[in-house]
Amino acid sequence: MNAEQVIDTDKQHYMPVFARYPLVLTYGNGPYVYDAAGRKYLDFLAGIAVNIVGHAHPKLVEAISDQARKFIHVSNLYHTFPQTELVKALVELSGLDRVFIANSGAEANEGAIKLARKYAKGLSPDRVEIVTTDNSFHGRTLATLTATAQTKYQHGYEPLPQGFVYVPYNDLSAMERVVSEKTCAVLLEPIQGEGGVNIPDDGYLESVRRICDEHGALLILDEIQTGMGRTGKMFAFQHSAIKPDIITLAKGLGGGVPIGAFLAVEKVAGAFSPGDHGTTFGGNPLATAAANAVLNIIAEEGLIENTRTVGEHLVNALEQLKAKYPMLITEVRGRGLIVGMKLTQPGKDIVNACLAKGVIINCTAGDVLRFVPPLNIAKAHVDEMVQVLDSVLAEVR
Repeated sequence: MNAEQVIDTDKQHYMPVFARYPLVLTYGNGPYVYDAAGRKYLDFLAGIAVNIVGHAHPKLVEAISDQARKFIHVSNLYHTFPQTELVKALVELSGLDRVFIANSGAEANEGAIKLARKYAKGLSPDRVEIVTTDNSFHGRTLATLTATAQTKYQHGYEPLPQGFVYVPYNDLSAMERVVSEKTCAVLLEPIQGEGGVNIPDDGYLESVRRICDEHGALLILDEIQTGMGRTGKMFAFQHSAIKPDIITLAKGLGGGVPIGAFLAVEKVAGAFSPGDHGTTFGGNPLATAAANAVLNIIAEEGLIENTRTVGEHLVNALEQLKAKYPMLITEVRGRGLIVGMKLTQPGKDIVNACLAKGVIINCTAGDVLRFVPPLNIAKAHVDEMVQVLDSVLAEVR
């Protein structure tokens, strides 16, 4: 089957839910991927913030291969070394107490919602509301797309689950107005990824934590896109002086192998009993071995420090483009290696033009170019990407 046949077969038989690029990728190496024609692309999307150690990292490949030779799946009826090692590491890194391992970010958020509801029902049967924010993104299951306060993701799937309340992001007065004795939890992204790389004001998370505490509500932080070192800390909440009750993880956790997790403090986790939640594939030895390898690579190769230094270089380079093209670029915002560049026009054509020149980037929220490359990129890779983006912007101007 050649590349043209792959694309034609996809059009005929795959569910029509993706607006795919006419590109068939065949392999990757480090921050680069290659298509069926042998063309090379610098990948500044990294599987949408997933491939945090790049493509085909030898230590990750070795860990997956070694585990596959032992066994891939045995179910959660039994203990395994890789799962327990991962649970121990996540508890130590986060400061939370208990972990549940799932298969995806949506599953992680779904589980967090269930746990929060179960805990709150033990306090009061009326404590069911979950507050989320406009332009958030929490997943595509019925509960998580309802938590996602964007109607474009919800249209056609009504009736939606009840009990979700929306407020503007980074608006403390709105949060103060809606959180009450009926509030089960507040669910937030420390930085909104799909919403346009929106970063809250300093002190926002601390104030939301205070509001939750005043009303006996839980604070859930969706770290699916911001966790695993993406912001220059292992978890984005560690930039602030708070401890959430629950956090959710996925994306970079497995370096490309599907895995998600939610973590909770002991008093909240205790609301679950055997049979209250479960998964067939979640926490399987292959996925947890991959996640353990990713954590080891982050530590051994100093990727969190690299994220801070290279992220600063990326922001500075994009700021120079902003100064050069003030009619096209209004703002550069980011932390570590999750960076957005807001445009004065839709970004789709710019993404397509960069792709044609061998650079993969992404546009989110319609007019925000998003850069979420592997955490082990070098400043030279940033310069390579910016040179291409500069040439595209010059053509647009």
